[in-house]
Amino acid sequence: MQHYLGYIFDLDGTVYLGEELIDGALETIQYLQSENKKLLFLTNKTIDSRENYVDKLAKLGIRVGLENLLNPALVTIHYLQEHHPGAKVYIIGEEILRQELVSNGIQLANSPEETDVVVVSWDRDFHYEHLDFAYQSIKRGAAVIATHPDRTCPMPGGDIPDVAGMIGAIEGITGQKISIIMGKPSILTATTALNILQLNADQCLMVGDRLETDIRMGRDAGMSTGLVLTGITGQDDVDTTAYKPSYIMHSIYDILKASNTD
Repeated sequence: MQHYLGYIFDLDGTVYLGEELIDGALETIQYLQSENKKLLFLTNKTIDSRENYVDKLAKLGIRVGLENLLNPALVTIHYLQEHHPGAKVYIIGEEILRQELVSNGIQLANSPEETDVVVVSWDRDFHYEHLDFAYQSIKRGAAVIATHPDRTCPMPGGDIPDVAGMIGAIEGITGQKISIIMGKPSILTATTALNILQLNADQCLMVGDRLETDIRMGRDAGMSTGLVLTGITGQDDVDTTAYKPSYIMHSIYDILKASNTD
């Protein structure tokens, strides 16, 4: 696991869980930095900004810059700017996501009649008015995309519902599948990550705790993949999945431990 030039790490369940670093994560990342490896930290969460992730990692002892963070908000911004320039957007999501999109020039819609694109994201205040606004917009021809597909989010007290609940509600009332997804396992995120690192897929190791997002995305993009068992996935899940990882690790500390045996 030492020959890769770039390492792409999921955050929740891989580097930390809640406010606690996973054992060995700090030492592993510091080792890779000392070896001049290119690092990118990737999250599917849309309830916090990249700036806050940089601050959080710094408090945990991991010193990285904004250029080392990629989230679905950034992928969504790039997608809207390329595919829907000047569009008016309705966002099902929390205030931090709205702020990120608005600060990057995305216009918000005030009515279904003027809505060009509906963006579906994780919203812990999701309610009927959101559902109705989205339905009326889509009925009038608005495109619909989702920031990520996660069913749950790992937390110290146990996993909690994520954006899949919002996606399910929209798909249920429209009868249409939301096929354009920004976050993992979308190839849009993989391509953005590789562009940031300026590396080819075969030069990178994608490390995460979810088979259906982290491992699937890495495999689809042509990367090697490392599954950690510190988050949402257990060993039994590996036996039945179609998304087999290149490596199975107890934690990312196994990357550092492997350096002593190479």
